[in-house]
Amino acid sequence: MTELFAGVMSGTSVDGADVVVADFSAGRPRTLAFSSVSFDERLRADVLSLSRPGTDGLDLAGRVSVELARVYARAVDEAIAKAGVDRRAISAIGCHGQTVRHRPDQGFTVQLNDPALLAELTGIDVAADFRRRDMAAGGQGAPLVPAFHEAVFRHGSIARAVVNIGGIGNVTWLAPGRPVAGFDCGPGNVLMDAWARRHRGTLFDEDGKWAASGRVDRALLERLLGEAYLHRAPPKSTGRELFRLEWLQERLHPGLAPADVQSTLAEFTARAIVDAIDRFCVPTGEIYLAGGGARNPDLVSRIAGLAGKRAVALTDVLGVPTGHVEALAFAWLAMKCVHRDPVDLASSTGARGPRILGAIYPA
Repeated sequence: MTELFAGVMSGTSVDGADVVVADFSAGRPRTLAFSSVSFDERLRADVLSLSRPGTDGLDLAGRVSVELARVYARAVDEAIAKAGVDRRAISAIGCHGQTVRHRPDQGFTVQLNDPALLAELTGIDVAADFRRRDMAAGGQGAPLVPAFHEAVFRHGSIARAVVNIGGIGNVTWLAPGRPVAGFDCGPGNVLMDAWARRHRGTLFDEDGKWAASGRVDRALLERLLGEAYLHRAPPKSTGRELFRLEWLQERLHPGLAPADVQSTLAEFTARAIVDAIDRFCVPTGEIYLAGGGARNPDLVSRIAGLAGKRAVALTDVLGVPTGHVEALAFAWLAMKCVHRDPVDLASSTGARGPRILGAIYPA
């Protein structure tokens, strides 16, 4: 029997909505189609304004939730059309929503979303609100993807680290004979994107060319690497609440060229990833990269240079394109939710045990 699910993801890079349509009938997921719809500048600005600590407008949050649902619905429609399947064959859409506040230290997380509207617009059941069930069980609520990584990337004899480099970087450790472990390792693209936007007026540093044109300032790098979060043992998760331009500004010293700061931020991101693997994921023989940062040749080169003898590659070589991994994970989580199949994130988030994640909004 064919089991088709759609997964929707918009991450901390705040660049758009990614959707996959996947077939799970053979056990291992097979992507039938992938679609990406960019956020317009106004929606991106609204999301970013809500991502900053402070007092938020409830009207703005409500309006953004509705607008996000409409973007998600458009992306789902595009992916279904590309897949060439009847929408009635899609069992459910797994929609994470847009994280604007993640405060596990205070016991809450906020993802803007309107899953009821998404179900209404698409005519398909929606599984949403995945993080809060994990937090209710004592977990951090993030990262959610390690269980999916285990299902598709684990090797019987080789220890692997799977690194998703979105706005925030997270690592999944898959070691033979050990339970899956995962955690947010620090910044992914968030600081590099913000610095490029401030000084170049671009959403990101394309291919890392600007970072490659500068040089690393070792004094600044050491100050960045002194951040206490990086040294804290998992389980742990973080977000824009910590790694933001204000955090960077406090550590800058006068006279630095913007290109040198960008180069230092790229080196810092690479170091945060590899240092996390060195500290908390021993042994690791192979490192696989996914997410937007995996499409940054300069950043990938820095990670490979720090990895030593460990092989570094993109998840494409394992059969899952880098840009599809997170959306595919939420299609998988939707499947788990529909089947009422508990997901065990205890070793990644600190939850008390396996839980059924997500709530279903019928069409």
